[in-house]
Amino acid sequence: MERQSNNLRDTLKRLTARISITAWMIIASAILVVLMAVFSLAWLNRDNHLSLSTNDRINITPTQVKSIENIGEWEFLSISDEELVDTVSHGFFGDSELVRIYYGTLRLGVNLHKVMPGWIATDKDTVVATLPPIELLDNDFIDEARTLSFHESGSWSQADRKALYEKAYRVMKQRCMNRKNIEIAEKNAALQFDNLLRSMGFEFTRIKFDKTGRK
Repeated sequence: MERQSNNLRDTLKRLTARISITAWMIIASAILVVLMAVFSLAWLNRDNHLSLSTNDRINITPTQVKSIENIGEWEFLSISDEELVDTVSHGFFGDSELVRIYYGTLRLGVNLHKVMPGWIATDKDTVVATLPPIELLDNDFIDEARTLSFHESGSWSQADRKALYEKAYRVMKQRCMNRKNIEIAEKNAALQFDNLLRSMGFEFTRIKFDKTGRK
């Protein structure tokens, strides 16, 4: 009886050992299959790679550009001025003098009908606009209805009065169209143009001015 019991135990041990070996072989085979699958996928995709990137480029459409150009004249600085101008005529019977006060309003700005080709473009995430030079938008800036005759002696012709008007015109334009006022107008233009582009959905802008002297 004891001998049969020992034989049974030996049989169970051998069976357990065989089952363990089989289980380990199955596990090892599964691991090998997984490794082979991973290696195969890696080899098949050796030339492929995954990367994350952002496209920060923007576009401005021809319709948007045309809508801006259609603004035409855009005023950025208005200057009110008055000039006291005189002229003297020397005659045989004495001198004649004409003194008049002229009032005018000079409007400085840009004319968007004068933009150069490609004046507005994009540089990655930034809209770059090159505006025409600041110029005098209205050449008839003297208000003749407000002109006052400060002093008048002697006889003066229409040609004399026209010459005095032209003198006042030159003085007024020279006084107001100076470097300081042009710079103020440029700063106002850059600020307002930046606001316009931002209202159209463009977050980053760079405003420049055409320095080629084109008017």
